[in-house]
Amino acid sequence: MSVNLILKQLATGMITSIEIFTLTLLFSLPLGLLVSFGRMSKNVIIRNLTKLYVSIMRGTPLMLQLLVVYFGPYYLFGVSISSGYRFYAVIIAFVINYAAYFAEIYRAGIESVPIGQYEAAKVLGYSSSQTFFRIILPQVIKRIIPPVTNEVITLIKDTSLAFAIAVSEMFTVAKALASSQRSMVPFVAAGMFYYVFNFLVAASMEYLEKRLDYYR
Repeated sequence: MSVNLILKQLATGMITSIEIFTLTLLFSLPLGLLVSFGRMSKNVIIRNLTKLYVSIMRGTPLMLQLLVVYFGPYYLFGVSISSGYRFYAVIIAFVINYAAYFAEIYRAGIESVPIGQYEAAKVLGYSSSQTFFRIILPQVIKRIIPPVTNEVITLIKDTSLAFAIAVSEMFTVAKALASSQRSMVPFVAAGMFYYVFNFLVAASMEYLEKRLDYYR
């Protein structure tokens, strides 16, 4: 099999990997912010429930969470599992996992802002929502970009875990091609994809961080 043909087959897996990456960020970033609010809530029940959720998500392997989300409906409720559910299971597992990590990053960023800024905003007549979105959040975004970048880079590589429930992303396709062709070319091509993808994401986040330097 020629290199061009191998690359064409890998392209289908590449698209799936990008879809997993994009949808995970799209849903986990806002969900993580909501969870961080729960972690800082004055309500003991909400605070402890979100703390338990974060602890479970961070304390168990993502691959195990994938298997639970995929097989859970059948073993727990007797619901039949269709092959079309695989991709949705991947997205659900990735979102709830990464939301827990993003929640702790958000919480650290929010709690790093001096309490005096809240008091000053209150004196100036800002409401709680205006204080958060106009004063606190811009500073938080600037402060959390480095740890968020690390999580995003990890997410790119973690998309390969989708193979655990037979979702044909980049790594799964590369593994199948390498086995059938008895060649390392698919693995090398997949490695190049992951590296370039990571490089572009890191460069984009670095550019964003520089654009936000005026918040120092």
